[in-house]
Amino acid sequence: MTASDPAPAPGPVARLDAVSVAYGRQAALRDVTAEFAPGAVGLLGPNGAGKSTLLKALLGFVRPDAGALHALGFDVSRQPLAVRARIGYMPESDAHIPGLNAVSFVAYCGQLAGLPRAPAVQRAHEVLQYVGLGEERYRLVNTYSTGMKQRIKLAQALVHDPDLLCLDEPTNGMDPRGREEMLALIRDLARRKGVNVIVSSHLLPDVEATCEHVLVMHRGSLVAAGPIAELKGSGRRAFELRIKGDALRFAEGLRAAGADCHDDGTGVMRVLVGDDRGARDLFALAAARGVQVRHLRPSVPTLEDVFAQAIGESDA
Repeated sequence: MTASDPAPAPGPVARLDAVSVAYGRQAALRDVTAEFAPGAVGLLGPNGAGKSTLLKALLGFVRPDAGALHALGFDVSRQPLAVRARIGYMPESDAHIPGLNAVSFVAYCGQLAGLPRAPAVQRAHEVLQYVGLGEERYRLVNTYSTGMKQRIKLAQALVHDPDLLCLDEPTNGMDPRGREEMLALIRDLARRKGVNVIVSSHLLPDVEATCEHVLVMHRGSLVAAGPIAELKGSGRRAFELRIKGDALRFAEGLRAAGADCHDDGTGVMRVLVGDDRGARDLFALAAARGVQVRHLRPSVPTLEDVFAQAIGESDA
């Protein structure tokens, strides 16, 4: 940030106002208006939903065809360097430089962000230790495993002590243990170290494990947004069912009655109904549709239910 840059204004960490981005004839973002609250925010959606494009637009790497973006109080189009000096970006794809060891690579990234060489090297040692690569910091990065490369991408995003981290699919390719350790680092950054974090992922458990707020994208549009706890507990009751009979006919009946339903991928149907309805209503509806309920148990609304409902409504 230079002396001529004004102080950032208070408010959302980042904001998009009617932003549209297209690659040729392919629309990546469609008139998106959204706010990222302080803390940890999940950017959720299937592959191709527009998540990566949104992050690149916030960083000023992609110029929108329409609309305006603000990050940390700065206008992205007018003050891109001020924005990038305060944001750490962990890209989805590998971005290391062959022939450099971890310390040299992370220090170089710190210098690109504006740090003098000596502080950049010192910070490189610190962040590599933090992400669990302290013992491997003198190895060439191109000899790292997939999980280690994910960690070094996080290290280079942290080296200049940013106010906002944009993490694009941070657990890609990691084994279960490495994935849990990465999620623990993200939680620590957001909850103990006070760093604002945007976690872009198609993995619902990763978002639910790290974030308090979520924005759901689908086909370039924002289809749901808000605190996860509120979105899950919006006056609805959840049930898990196994049925015998015409599942499609039963699902049509559920939706006609104002319920939401989806298959969890294991043959179990998850059904959300208003809090004034219960198991008896589901049995009655099944009987009316000629379907036999083999198993039914109460559950609690999950982020998967929120996601399925939002995607389903956007396709309607």
